[in-house]
Amino acid sequence: MSKRSRKETHKKSKIPLLLIVLSITTIFLIALFSMYYYFESQQKQVSYFQKENPIIFQGEIYEKEALYENNQLYIPLQLISDYLDDGVTFDEDTESVIIISNENILRFPIEKLEKFVNEQSFNIEVETLITSNEELYVEMDQLENIYPIHYNFYPEVGSVVISSDGEEQTTGIVKENTKHRELRLKTKPSYFSDYYAKVDQGEKVYIMSEEVGHYFVRNEIGISGFIKKDVIENVETSIVTIERDDQFRQLQYPESPINLTWEAVYQANPDTNELPEMPGINVVSPTWFKLKNEEGDIHSLASMTYVDWAKDRGYQIWGLFSNDFDPDKTHVALQNFETRQKMIRQLLQYSEMYDLDGINVDFENVYLKDRDLVTQFVRELTALAHQAGLIISMDITFISSSEMWSMFYDRKALAEIVDYMVVMAYDEHWGTSPIAGSVASFPWVERNLEILLEEIPNERLILGIPTYTRIWEERETEGGNIEVSSRALSMRAVEEWIEERELTPVFDETSGQDYVEFYDENEQSTYKIWIENADSIARRGQMVHDYNLAGVASWNRFFSNDESWEALDAVLNNESVE
Repeated sequence: MSKRSRKETHKKSKIPLLLIVLSITTIFLIALFSMYYYFESQQKQVSYFQKENPIIFQGEIYEKEALYENNQLYIPLQLISDYLDDGVTFDEDTESVIIISNENILRFPIEKLEKFVNEQSFNIEVETLITSNEELYVEMDQLENIYPIHYNFYPEVGSVVISSDGEEQTTGIVKENTKHRELRLKTKPSYFSDYYAKVDQGEKVYIMSEEVGHYFVRNEIGISGFIKKDVIENVETSIVTIERDDQFRQLQYPESPINLTWEAVYQANPDTNELPEMPGINVVSPTWFKLKNEEGDIHSLASMTYVDWAKDRGYQIWGLFSNDFDPDKTHVALQNFETRQKMIRQLLQYSEMYDLDGINVDFENVYLKDRDLVTQFVRELTALAHQAGLIISMDITFISSSEMWSMFYDRKALAEIVDYMVVMAYDEHWGTSPIAGSVASFPWVERNLEILLEEIPNERLILGIPTYTRIWEERETEGGNIEVSSRALSMRAVEEWIEERELTPVFDETSGQDYVEFYDENEQSTYKIWIENADSIARRGQMVHDYNLAGVASWNRFFSNDESWEALDAVLNNESVE
């Protein structure tokens, strides 16, 4: 066979093979595109919301839904408590919700066209507070006027989208040239998954997260889903800013650092003609007011003579109000709104009568179950006190496991309410302690102070310091046990006691204080004193600088001496001491 014949035969044999390959490829492509369009046609739009009026708050669907009644939108009170204001309360006696806002106490009775602002009644056009299925709901427009939030209601889907001040949002824009089939918000980050809704070219979406080449986004009406990353542009993160006019009164705070001393008034006020000069003091806090009974009456020992003396010296006066350290009386008095308001009205009236600059709240020995009631009382007091131009401070202890002397303080919540927290950094060894020891050793104070500052801002905390000293007596009983007792002495009395026995104090490394010990053969007792003096007071004052605190508060004025006032003043007005 010639070469030409062989070439023609070979060429003819290639043509059917090529046709076969082309046919198979065509069939494969037809099948592929058929499958593609089949699966795409099988994608269906599914319902996103499972509630009639879903609430989207900070990008998440809230567990409870809103109500839309009589053309008014209501949201659950629980949402406010969960996210906006854990101090909002429901008072059963008046059947009202109580909200503290902008120095005002707002009270909304259930299903009434009335609201109260500082107990002054106002008529309103719509019910602010309603109930449904034993759930409390608050009208949305009222809430938007109170809290730094903004909402949009979308009747077409029934959704309520709420944003709050300080919320971080990441947004992006859907590209204008995005293909129609890529505008779907998918249920899963895959091409052939079902979808919830469609977005438009140029529409803004809120980016929640990122997964497998997709963004999980939310549209304006609150529907979320997956969309391809490459169809989103202009991605940026911003912080929501919603301004509200707080209109807080400009309180007249004392000069920094605060140097407060308590004036212990048990039955009668001191003779002001005999009160010493106290260099550096800028606030006095006389213990004038205490809870008298369960009905909320307040007993007063206030004295205009003392007020005149303090004002002549330029001191601010923060009248102390205590719960009389009576847990039962406290429990009943704090139970309802009207009794709390009665207490607050009396305190405000006394403050006006005696030209006070502030109230120092001293609640101690309180049942743990009344923790939230104490916080609510302080919240209500502070709102109205600020309106009257009064500074509010709250006395607390160091953190411990004692329910009635420590755990009932909600320190974090209180620190956000009051102007100052005052930690009573003493009684490490209290009057009836079974073991003799320092009233407030320096390692004990610093260790507990560091723990406390994890919950309270430094600039809001005042360090309470002791000016008294306990003299401890250890006596051996006939049975061989050691009987321990103590009594509190002033600095001057301790100095005299030491001089009479010709003792020489030594520095105790463990407590960080001067210390004396004396055995009395006649009494067969050992006496021990961890001494408070000008040196220890100055080093306590130095902690204000070391920990950037607001100042000090000394318990109490009577126990101190001239040298201590001078030493404390010197250290508070200098960055450090040698």
